[in-house]
Amino acid sequence: MSACLVTDRRRLAGADAPFAETRRAVIAQVRDAAAAGVDLVQVRERDLSSADLAALVVDLLAVTRGSGTRLVVNDRLDVALACGADGVHLRSDSIAPADARRLAPGGFLIGRSVHTADEARRAAGADYLIAGAVFATASKPGATRWLGLDGLRSIVKAAGAPVLAIGGVTVDRLDEIAAAGAAGIAAIGLFQPAGDASRRPSSLEELVSGVHRRFDSLRAAP
Repeated sequence: MSACLVTDRRRLAGADAPFAETRRAVIAQVRDAAAAGVDLVQVRERDLSSADLAALVVDLLAVTRGSGTRLVVNDRLDVALACGADGVHLRSDSIAPADARRLAPGGFLIGRSVHTADEARRAAGADYLIAGAVFATASKPGATRWLGLDGLRSIVKAAGAPVLAIGGVTVDRLDEIAAAGAAGIAAIGLFQPAGDASRRPSSLEELVSGVHRRFDSLRAAP
């Protein structure tokens, strides 16, 4: 698992767009991502009501079904279980992965957001971690401190599960992220067409293939 798309329907379709429009935009994005070979989709739509979030998750499960893409719900374990999602992605201040595991069926994927090496050490039971923000990112405009590559490296060393880097991820940073020991990347803007075209491959398929080649080569190395 090296490529994770994190949804943000308002950034994708416009902050003032109605839910029906943003819902269609995310469904189309995730359908394309599954076709391109994205490993994981994290549904991160924290402002939605339980009913609207569940409806969106059901729609997204329909377009990822039959693909290799797994779909997790950000922090809402109840919605993930009720909708039959592939897993849940827990915030750093949420319940412990081990507690979520006791409520989940076999094969249920559990991720955790971490920001420090101590948080990584306390994330026992998680299948993967997402560490960030590594670099400055548009999704956290008010933040002034970032992990940087040294912070990412310390989390990787402390973690008992694969670590994906998030925050300011661009194609030209993949090599240094991989060199820090990350197993892959998670991103919002990297997978959106509004990104800087000069720093993106010409297609989503090419982008995902490039991520896979860079990080899968690490796992294949002796």
